[in-house]
Amino acid sequence: MDRKYWVPALERANLILTAISRHPGEFKMTDLCETTGINKSSMFSLLRTMETLNWVKRNEEDAYVLGAGIAYFNTAFNDFSKRNYNLVERFLQASVDSVKAVGETFQLSVLDRNEIIYLAKQEGASLVKLESSPGMRFPAHATAMGKMMLAMLPPQELEKRYPDRILPTVTSNTVTDWEDFRVMLTDIRSRGFSEDHEEIIQGICCVAAPVTNVSGDTVAAVSTSMMRHAYLEKQEEAIHEVIRLGKKLSQL
Repeated sequence: MDRKYWVPALERANLILTAISRHPGEFKMTDLCETTGINKSSMFSLLRTMETLNWVKRNEEDAYVLGAGIAYFNTAFNDFSKRNYNLVERFLQASVDSVKAVGETFQLSVLDRNEIIYLAKQEGASLVKLESSPGMRFPAHATAMGKMMLAMLPPQELEKRYPDRILPTVTSNTVTDWEDFRVMLTDIRSRGFSEDHEEIIQGICCVAAPVTNVSGDTVAAVSTSMMRHAYLEKQEEAIHEVIRLGKKLSQL
């Protein structure tokens, strides 16, 4: 990360939390100063703030332990990981038939701000292997899965993710005009699927469908990608299968 954007206060808070987590109930403020190298004035302010946020608390001996606020983050992270793990497992099982039906690679991703994160991939028979390994990120506005998930956001949430309304060019086919992009998302929302015609990778086309939870909220997207000439031949079948897979995952 560029140090220009580094926030020293957060780094110091992380040092404090790490020290407390390794020695719960053992370190008082002076001990934390010695361990982290943070001066007393800064340490006092940081600890007071973290106590107010319930990130840390003092025991009867005036030593620090982690607070319930940190436990909440851990619980939320574990819940999120568990949901994604289960979704990946379900995708890997359910997408086998989809790959057989279309003969191409299928992917699963979630939306993170204005990017997608690939969670899983089921390889097809095509000799062309796509750069979409789990953990990889791509700009959402240039991908079928990203556009699908963005299309399902409330308008105000979409604006938050693109406060400057700038859509960077990835290929010559990437839609970069904000108003054109909004019209495209409206169309995607009404159709129930989205397409990427060489917008993220030249020569590759993709179609995606949403995965929803029990409340009907879109929590992920599935897609199938292939060379442009293959998509022209398989478009109808690919759209049908990716929608079917999205609905199947939504029902599980």
